[in-house]
Amino acid sequence: MVETGRRMNASGINQGTSGNISIRNPHGFLVTPTSLPYDRMQPEDLVQMSFDGTYEGSRRPSSEWRFHRDILQRRPDVEVVLHCHSVYATTLACHHKTIPSFHYMTAVAGGTTIRCARYATFGTQALSDNALEALEDRMACLLGQHGQISLGRSLAAALALAIEVETLARLYVQALALGEPPILSDAEMARVIRQMKNMSYGQAPDLDDAERPKAD
Repeated sequence: MVETGRRMNASGINQGTSGNISIRNPHGFLVTPTSLPYDRMQPEDLVQMSFDGTYEGSRRPSSEWRFHRDILQRRPDVEVVLHCHSVYATTLACHHKTIPSFHYMTAVAGGTTIRCARYATFGTQALSDNALEALEDRMACLLGQHGQISLGRSLAAALALAIEVETLARLYVQALALGEPPILSDAEMARVIRQMKNMSYGQAPDLDDAERPKAD
């Protein structure tokens, strides 16, 4: 977790002491502490939390522990929650913009869009509730006037998704400079999502038999 936090900052998707990470374990979950730079953080600084909100150790948990707890409780398919303040994703979040399917890779978050959650004060239950709503059937979302959340089954997967969300956000901001970009249809995005699932299962990203061109 500490190394992932350092990689998060080194990649440019986070700055200073902002952002936080959690990972599920048999006793609840570990979460990064509040107000401690990643370059000074050590494994013993991580905070063990229970799902009832209690914690152990000398450091206080991240102020955002509520959405870490609630996401891990609600989403048994997720092991890691990563939150960061990446510049382009946050730029869109400041305008409460959802990322539409302007590019097929939007499907990497599990659907046709990457939603933006409604604004709520950081560290509150309202922010957690809004994040859960935006993450319904998704692996990532933006947080209104705040940042982004990316989920994963591993630390590496969550970090890779956060970087991909930031890349998409940057592309979308740049595309908007030329005007509203065309949006891929839901039917095409369903096809893309199916291809991505096939690839994750180790299958070649070929067309389904029903969609293959017929031989003469």
